[in-house]
Amino acid sequence: MRSAQGVWREGAAWQLFFLLWVPQKFLGVRTVASCSQGDCPCRFLSVSDLFDRMIQHSNRIHRLSTALFLDLEKYFLPGGNVLARSVGKCHTSWLLTPSGKEYTQKIPREELTHLILRLLQAWKEPLSHFDQSIVHDHKLPDASLSKAKQISNMVQELETGVEKVTEKMQSMGIFSNSLHKARSSEAAALFINNEANLMSDYEFIHCFRRDSNKVQNYLKVLKCRIMPGNIC
Repeated sequence: MRSAQGVWREGAAWQLFFLLWVPQKFLGVRTVASCSQGDCPCRFLSVSDLFDRMIQHSNRIHRLSTALFLDLEKYFLPGGNVLARSVGKCHTSWLLTPSGKEYTQKIPREELTHLILRLLQAWKEPLSHFDQSIVHDHKLPDASLSKAKQISNMVQELETGVEKVTEKMQSMGIFSNSLHKARSSEAAALFINNEANLMSDYEFIHCFRRDSNKVQNYLKVLKCRIMPGNIC
């Protein structure tokens, strides 16, 4: 199994990739160039490749959230107290999210992309606050604290990646220009309502784990619907 540090390094490299690539038309195929210092020539990646990278990144986030969830369960719910496991309303419950692949496929592509961004932005500030506050909990080992830090960083990276891919798909004509970036004020409003703050650490990660799985599944459906020839 790869170390937590290795997963973070993958995330950092992934972010650098998205900060550097530029759109190109190469041999009539819709591609983008992946360039970094010392690379010559640049590697050209298809939109499908970009979606694969986002899906892989979201998968790492979900795996980390599952690992942290199990850590919190071990340290805060010793003995497997079933009653203590009950989780209240998540702070993102107001977002109408489709459950199941059939309903997800009915949402227009631009709206599905907007929903992915809104979910990521709704978690960005709460995760940053959680990462800073959990450091003071001496019950958790360093490995668990590291997972919380990685998750916070990787969610911001994924949001940046989705935004940049969306912009490039608009410039290529894959998406219409009617798609607007989710307003950060919406995510901030969720945080100001203190709904995320009122949850226990266990409840908080339980909710994030659920939403990170949604983001991963929505990205898979979005890729399938955008790429020609796919049967979704």
